Amino acid sequence: MIGDKAPLPPSKLPPALRFPLVVVLSLSISSLLYSLSAVYLGSENDLAKVSRKLDNWSDVASLVGWKMFELTLGWYGNYDGYDLASLSLLSHGPPAYLLGTFYQVRTVSILSIIIIDSLAMYIPFRLLRPLSLAHSVSISSPSVTVPNREIVTDTSVGILTTLLAASIYSVTLYSAYASYLPIYLVTYFDDIPSIAPAHTATPFTLFPITLILGLAAKSFIFTPATASLPSSADARNAAFNPASATLAETFWYNLWGYDTKTKVVIKRTAAVMLASGINTFIQTWVIIEGVDAIGAIAYSGVWVIAAAITGTSLGIVGAV
Repeated sequence: MIGDKAPLPPSKLPPALRFPLVVVLSLSISSLLYSLSAVYLGSENDLAKVSRKLDNWSDVASLVGWKMFELTLGWYGNYDGYDLASLSLLSHGPPAYLLGTFYQVRTVSILSIIIIDSLAMYIPFRLLRPLSLAHSVSISSPSVTVPNREIVTDTSVGILTTLLAASIYSVTLYSAYASYLPIYLVTYFDDIPSIAPAHTATPFTLFPITLILGLAAKSFIFTPATASLPSSADARNAAFNPASATLAETFWYNLWGYDTKTKVVIKRTAAVMLASGINTFIQTWVIIEGVDAIGAIAYSGVWVIAAAITGTSLGIVGAV
C-alpha cells in the first residue's frame, strides 16, 4: 500500500532471513515466558486442571501450524508490531475469557496468557519491521504527512471508537447468552463446572471485559483505515466508465471497486474474523477437556459475528 510505512529505518538483515527470524523469536519468547509463568505464577497448574493431554501429534501440529499461520498472516499482510499485538488480543482473548469465566482459572493466569501471547507477537515484529504511519503518527515529527492526522491523534475520537467497539462486543456476547449459547455450553462442554455466569451477565457487566477488545479493534481496524493514503487504484476507479468498460472490468469494479480506506476495513475485518474464529475454535476444542467440536464452533461463532459487526461499524464511522 502506498505510504503505508513510517519514515523509520528497516531492519538491515537480508529480507530472506527476517520472517524465519520472526518465527524463531516468537516461539522462543512464548516458550520462555510460559516457563517463567509456570514457575513464578503457578499458571501451569491452573491450566492443567482443565486441559486435555495432547498425546496426539495431530493436536500438537494444529497448534504449531496455527501459530505459524498467524505469523505468516502478519508478516505478508504487512502488519506491524501494534497490529499483531491487537490481533493477538482479539483472537486469544475469547478462549482466555472462557477459561476465566466458566472454568475458574485464576485471573493472574488469564492475564499471563493474554500478555505472553501478545508479547510473543509484538516483540519480533517491532524488532524487524518499522511501525506503520498510522501507529507511529503520535511519536513522529509534525512534518510527517499523514492523512487525517487530526482524527488519528484525537483523544476523544479514540475513546469513542474504543467504546463503540467494546459495546458491540459486549452486546453480541450478551445476545448469545440470552439466546442459544447456554444450551450449547451444557450440551457440548462436558466438564464445564457451571454456566451461571451466562445467566447473570448483562451488557454492562461484560463491558469492562470487552473494553480491551474494543481498544484492540480500534487500533487494528479504525486507525490504519483512517490514516490510509489514496492509491493508484482509486484513480482508476474514479475514471471508470461503464459505457466503455469490458465485462471483466465491470465485474471487477462492482466486486472490488472500493476506495483504499474501505478496502483496508474489509481486509482487516476479515483478518479479525478469521483469526478470532479459528484460534478460539482450536484453543477451545483442542486444549480444553470435554469440549465437543460443535460446542467449539458455537462459541467461536459469537466472536466471529462480533468482529464482523465491529469492523462494519468502525468502517461506517471512518467514512463519515
